[in-house]
Amino acid sequence: MKTFEHGGQIEKFAKDLGCEVNEIIDLSSNINFIKPKINIDFNNLDISSYPVYDSLYKKIALNYKIDINQMELFNGGSSAIFTLFKHLDLKHCTIYSPAYLEYKKAAINFDYKIHSINRFENMQEEIKENSFIIFVNPSTPDGNFYDLESLMKKWISKDCTILIDESFLDFCDGKSAIKYLEDYDKLYILKSMTKFYSSAGIRVGTIVSNKENISSLKEFEPMWKLSHFDSSYLQEALDDKEFKIISKEINIESRIELENILRDSSLFETIYKSYANYILVKLKNIKAKEFQEKLKPYKIMVRDCSNFDYLDESYVRIAVKAKSANEVFKKALSEIC
Repeated sequence: MKTFEHGGQIEKFAKDLGCEVNEIIDLSSNINFIKPKINIDFNNLDISSYPVYDSLYKKIALNYKIDINQMELFNGGSSAIFTLFKHLDLKHCTIYSPAYLEYKKAAINFDYKIHSINRFENMQEEIKENSFIIFVNPSTPDGNFYDLESLMKKWISKDCTILIDESFLDFCDGKSAIKYLEDYDKLYILKSMTKFYSSAGIRVGTIVSNKENISSLKEFEPMWKLSHFDSSYLQEALDDKEFKIISKEINIESRIELENILRDSSLFETIYKSYANYILVKLKNIKAKEFQEKLKPYKIMVRDCSNFDYLDESYVRIAVKAKSANEVFKKALSEIC
C-alpha cells in the first residue's frame, strides 16, 4: 500500500471488478452505516449569500456540552489536524501508534521530529518534555478505548501539548477528555462528526480547547470555511435526537455479530477487542492482499493495514456494517476456508 493511503477507495475497486459502486460491500470504510433523518430540499437552499455559522456552532456546542467559545470548526477532521500542527509550530511530537495516518503526514509536512510509541507493547514508554502528544481514543485501526487518567498525569508533568482524537467516541460509552479542559490549558480535542453522522462528503471537523486557545487559533482562520450545504446537513443531522441512541445500539449489535463471525472462522490468529465501528484482525496463514483477492468474487472490500506503524501484511481492519453485509461476509469466509 502507499504510505498514507486510506480505506474507502470504493470507486477504483468497483472499476477493477467491472461492477457498479452500489454492488460493493465496503468493509474498508469506517463510516457509520446508519444514517440520520435529513429533511432538507437542497434545491431550495439560498446560496446567494455568504454562510453564517451561528446556529451550527450552538448545535455542536450543545451536542458536546461545551461553550461555543471552546470550539472552532474546520473543513473536515484532516484539515483541523493540519491547521493545528501548523498553528502550534512545535518541534517534536509523540504519536501513540498505530494511529490515523494523517498525523504522521502532518508531522512530516510541518517538520516535526516524530517519536512513535507502540500502543500494543509499550504504553508506558518515556516521553520527551514539551512534546506534542497525539492519542486517538477510541484508537484506530483497532478500536480500543483507553482510560487516560494516568497518561494525562504523565503528559501534564512533562508540560506536553496534548491532542486527543475522539472521532469515534460517539460509537461507545467512553468518557470524553473534555473534562480535563478545566485542569490543563495545553489540551486540544478533535471531534470529527462525519464518521458517526455518516457524512464523509460533508466536511466538518471540530477542535475543542479552552477559550484562549480557540481565540488564538481563530486569528489565522478564514472567515468562511464551510459551505451552506455542509452546515445545513449537519444541523439537520444533529436535530435527529433519536439518532445517537438508535445508531449506537444497532452498531453494537452488528459489531457483536461480526465478532462472532470472525471467531467462528479459522482464518484469524487474533481478533482485537473494539469499542468502535470496526475490528482489527491478524490473519493466520494468509496475507492481507491475498485475503482481499479471495473476497473479490463476493464484491467485498476490506482495509489492508500494512501501512500502519507496527502492523504488517497480516493485519486487516473490517468495518461494522448492516446485518446483510455480515451475512455475505460470513458466507465468503466459510467458502474461503
